Amino acid sequence: MKASNRLWRDRLQSSLPQPLAAEVEKFDNEVQLKKQGKIDDKIFAETRLRRGSYGQRYDNGQRHDGKETRKLRYPSDNTKGPGTLWDAPGMQRIKIPFGGLNAPQLEVLAELSEEYSDGIAHITTHQDFQLHFVHIEDTPTVMRRLAAVGITTREACGNTVRNVTGCPIAGVCRTEAFDVTPYAKHLTYFLLGHPDTQDFGRKFKISFSGCAEEACALAHLHDIGTVASVRDGKRGFTFYVGGGLGTVPQQAKLLCEFVPEEELLPLCQAICRVFARLGEKKNRNTARLKFVIQKLGLAEFQRLVTEERKILTPDPRWTEYLKDIPAWHEDPRRPGELLQISGARDIEFERWRQTNVYAQKQAGHVTVTITLPLGDITADQLRVVADIARRYIKETVRTTVEQNLVLRWVSEADLPALYADLKAARLAQAGAGTIVDVVSCPGTDTCKLGISSSRGLAAELRSRLLAKGYELDAAIRGLHIKISGCFNSCGQHHIADLGFYGVSRNKNGYTVPHFQLVLGGKWEENAGAYGLAIGAVPSKHIPETVDRITSRYLAERQGQENFHAYAKRIGKAALKAMIDDLTFVPAHETDPGIYVDWSDAREYTIGDIGIGECAGEIVTPIEFQLTACEREAFEAQLALESGDSAKAAGVAYQSMQNAAAALLDWRLIRHDGAPDGIVTAFRRAFYDTEQFFDPFVGGKFAQYYFAAHEHRHDAFDAEKAHRLVEEAQLFIEASHACYGRLSAEKIVAA
Repeated sequence: MKASNRLWRDRLQSSLPQPLAAEVEKFDNEVQLKKQGKIDDKIFAETRLRRGSYGQRYDNGQRHDGKETRKLRYPSDNTKGPGTLWDAPGMQRIKIPFGGLNAPQLEVLAELSEEYSDGIAHITTHQDFQLHFVHIEDTPTVMRRLAAVGITTREACGNTVRNVTGCPIAGVCRTEAFDVTPYAKHLTYFLLGHPDTQDFGRKFKISFSGCAEEACALAHLHDIGTVASVRDGKRGFTFYVGGGLGTVPQQAKLLCEFVPEEELLPLCQAICRVFARLGEKKNRNTARLKFVIQKLGLAEFQRLVTEERKILTPDPRWTEYLKDIPAWHEDPRRPGELLQISGARDIEFERWRQTNVYAQKQAGHVTVTITLPLGDITADQLRVVADIARRYIKETVRTTVEQNLVLRWVSEADLPALYADLKAARLAQAGAGTIVDVVSCPGTDTCKLGISSSRGLAAELRSRLLAKGYELDAAIRGLHIKISGCFNSCGQHHIADLGFYGVSRNKNGYTVPHFQLVLGGKWEENAGAYGLAIGAVPSKHIPETVDRITSRYLAERQGQENFHAYAKRIGKAALKAMIDDLTFVPAHETDPGIYVDWSDAREYTIGDIGIGECAGEIVTPIEFQLTACEREAFEAQLALESGDSAKAAGVAYQSMQNAAAALLDWRLIRHDGAPDGIVTAFRRAFYDTEQFFDPFVGGKFAQYYFAAHEHRHDAFDAEKAHRLVEEAQLFIEASHACYGRLSAEKIVAA
């Protein structure tokens, strides 16, 4: 153990609350045992993940975001490559229940980011903080220092109840039913470490929204999504279950119209018990709650939860906190006073005020959003926010799912002074919650699953959209752009007006970074609709894609028509036609810039393999075939759009079958052309040999094809057809990737 870590342990251990001290001490011992080789890798992986410690991706000792290159704190560690956790630092996730923070916590986060990370803290789309490049040996000390200010990393990751999220303006929102904050807080600590939540097959997410119409906490994409409701003067919640994004997203289903507040904790406990008992444990690809509900049906799931609730042992914690709810409140530091402006107006201040200030339901007070491009904030900026939180408010700070910070209970009269303080710290950027506030996951910067540079693209789009002044354009500023580096939707691309997720295409010996364009999502109404991908576009063509679509929308919208309604009116075919020419990839010698990802000076290739004879073909037959499969998947989407679920399902399955056949034909593997013959040959040649397996999700996408084949004669409603279309697109993407990997191996071998 490092001397500095030993010093912090001795200093803090006796002062920490006993449960937290014991928990961190246990993990510290496990770290030392793992270092000595006395704990199995798989066991240690689960125990560290349950405490928020991830491995991460490395890239020549640097990470890229926007136009900056961020150096590692320990660059020498990267000479060993990604290796093990002992060779290179990882990522530490830090749970921030409902996003609530105070000044001492902000200051500790600043210290930790400087001392153990790269000086930058990152806010996630789940209201957490993340520190990158943290050594595993340092994590127990990081945890102790966080625990000293009331923060735990326990169950920040792993097969557990993750951070419970909540509306960042709960309690001050003008349209909420009531403040959901105390309920989110008590449920967080009730379920933290609870015996009924320790045997999940996958993660479990819960959110609290104050109203149904806004985005709030995105109730429809969580395993449990609650929306505040009042019936006959009594508080309660509308309960949704089984939501989730990931590879194939599903919207949550209504479990109960009204659950009285005293049933909140026991009902969540009952749902967790059912999930722990019936959820998949072996196949992680089908281990979320949504698959349990899909398998059982909602009615049967409701019955099981009701029965489970009846047999729960009564727990005084279910209701004892309710007696304090009427007294729950936040106090302002200063009385609410309206802003009086005299003399010349500051244009920059007014621009910021228009987009970053929300008038609370409490007269004279406002909530201020601090825009954090890419969700990043430096250590010095964290300290400034802590100082501001003491000066202007009573430390009522929260993170948001759009990767920003909000300051609640600011007296409106203090806005000019507050703005000046933020501006001095480079924290006064306008555009919060508008089209320029682009959300992005870490992508290829640090995530092992990243395919394309989501952060690089997000920074580029933000810069271009700001130059157009779109954050102030009433017609378009309400659009949401969200970007994920892969299909897993950590950037929440499925619920954006314009969503993108990273994919790649193999073109004559080169791997070209692309993004799939996702349209049809809806951010409002708590993630009211999920979009579908309509086509893959080279990464460098995405800004032009955004420009074309937004320009057409501005020119063609009818009255006050929002983008979601506009896209639905003109249809996917018209939208796809806008960008069809942008999907073309020119030859490398014609435009080498297309073969380089955003914020990366190096060529994005499968290796330094030269041109070779195989590059003589402009487009190989399999590329034609897989492109045709993409076209079929889009035709399935059009059928779904027109209401023909049966046709959508049939064409989606056909696209998967044709992609499988294309791979078989490319490898000269015989099959009889019949559905059973193709699936049998594909299973034998690509699945059993694991040649189709993705490095991170294994045979998951092949299983989509097998299931589609098995159920190809079933009846399909709109929801099932939507899911099959999504699965077909992912299977075709996986076919592209398989072709790219195998063709690269073939070239290298030659």
